Amino acid sequence: MASSLLHPLRSRRNGGTLHNIESTIEEQIETLRDDIAALTKIAGKQSRKSGDRLRYQAAASYDDLLSRSEDLIHELQEGYLRGAHEVRNTVRRHPVATIGAAAAFGLVLALLARR
Repeated sequence: MASSLLHPLRSRRNGGTLHNIESTIEEQIETLRDDIAALTKIAGKQSRKSGDRLRYQAAASYDDLLSRSEDLIHELQEGYLRGAHEVRNTVRRHPVATIGAAAAFGLVLALLARR
């Protein structure tokens, strides 16, 4: 298509019209190259900013998750210690009932194991 546009102009060649058109096209191409380079720089800056923002959000989420995990572990440890303390106190207050419950539990396990 470009040859069909330039063909009539080449045949005329009066006063360098073809030369003017070629230089205009070259200038437009150079302008487009400069615009593309500028857009590439802007896109690079934007992606860098987005990456920094995502990195900051990920770090904040990680710190929050770590803090919650530590709190949960602390609560679980406290619950375990409370349960162990209650079991010890129950065994001390009711030793005969504890032995009977352990024997009944062992008997049930033995009966289940036979089947």
